[in-house]
Amino acid sequence: QVQLVESGGGLVQPGGSLRPSCAASGTIFSFRAMAWYRRAPGKQRDLVAAIASDGTTDYADSVKGRFTISRDNAGYRVYLQMNSLKPEDTAVYSCTVGHYRSAFRFDGPWGQGTQVTVSS
Repeated sequence: QVQLVESGGGLVQPGGSLRPSCAASGTIFSFRAMAWYRRAPGKQRDLVAAIASDGTTDYADSVKGRFTISRDNAGYRVYLQMNSLKPEDTAVYSCTVGHYRSAFRFDGPWGQGTQVTVSS
């Protein structure tokens, strides 16, 4: 089984920054990618950013140029640097593990998530 624990969310004003992190443990040796998803109230869970073990990344159009995904050398912790935050970025942010060959694929599981609220 895979365990995923997120931290580092919070309340921030528009234009501010946050850097949540996610620690993965358990049976993760077969996974070659990690990702951040988010779910806003009343909406579906959407992919925010993904990173493969070779460094390949992918971002949702809405966060390109503002968010940066990274991971540590061991590959078991992933970060999401979020800059220039907007109220529409408010959501619960969760991480997951998955696969990457020519495309990313994420089927879960997801962690419990960390709340990010952008408000003045």
